[in-house]
Amino acid sequence: MRQIAEALGVSKAALYYHFKDKEELLLAILDSYLDEMEADLARIQGEHTSARQRVQTLVKIILSQPAEQRAVIRLSSQEMAHLSEPARQAFNSAYHRKFINHIVSILQAGMSSGELRRMDANVATWALLGMMYPYFYPAHSSDLPPAMEVAERLADIYLDGLAIS
Repeated sequence: MRQIAEALGVSKAALYYHFKDKEELLLAILDSYLDEMEADLARIQGEHTSARQRVQTLVKIILSQPAEQRAVIRLSSQEMAHLSEPARQAFNSAYHRKFINHIVSILQAGMSSGELRRMDANVATWALLGMMYPYFYPAHSSDLPPAMEVAERLADIYLDGLAIS
């Protein structure tokens, strides 16, 4: 908390005035990120474009975020074990409602329209996120090609696979 207060140029007391503890601060950071993602995902869902274009836009939006912002997704999974049970349940509910369920809906719409092969949309969602996961580590980002260079290729591999048809 001291380091955060110093980085913000405020006292620890000022930080504790707004957040009772580290858990509350972490949840505020995660919730803020989820609100931003929910707005982006809702916009993608409202677009009158192909399923392919919606998936490409989704990947580009996530990978165009600064590495530190993308790291929030990784941070959330790493820190869940340290949260109280009520906080963990509340975050998990918000995570699915504001993030995962929107991606599932985007993929289900593509499946319903016949643009994407029918399968379990939850599995397809986690496969997509899994492909992007290396880009959620700021420290590893320097070892990988720039995220925006890769965004379209990742979307293509996800949508078309690697096999030659």
